[in-house]
Amino acid sequence: MSQTKMRIKKGDMVAVIAGKDKGKKGRVLAAYPKKQRVLVEGVNMVKRHMKPNPTYPQGGIISKEAPLHVSNVMIVDPKTGEPTRVGMKILADGKKVRYAKKSGEILDK
Repeated sequence: MSQTKMRIKKGDMVAVIAGKDKGKKGRVLAAYPKKQRVLVEGVNMVKRHMKPNPTYPQGGIISKEAPLHVSNVMIVDPKTGEPTRVGMKILADGKKVRYAKKSGEILDK
């Protein structure tokens, strides 16, 4: 498995570029760098049969998100709202930040 660092973090707005949910946009709920996967809000929904437990006292069939491979999502450019690649650059003060390649907008606050 490739050990490259993921350029997508929790809280990023992403667009799905491949798979059954292609075209959908959502916020990253969790990132799993070791597995190269991300959990996106409202995307890749799967049904799970749950026994009654403290979280789901009723039990039954629950829909929840399943992780997607990071190659199937792209960060949404904050300026244009379109999917874009992500680059890294070092600012004048020495801080390393991510930026959107389409608009040059800095993604890290």
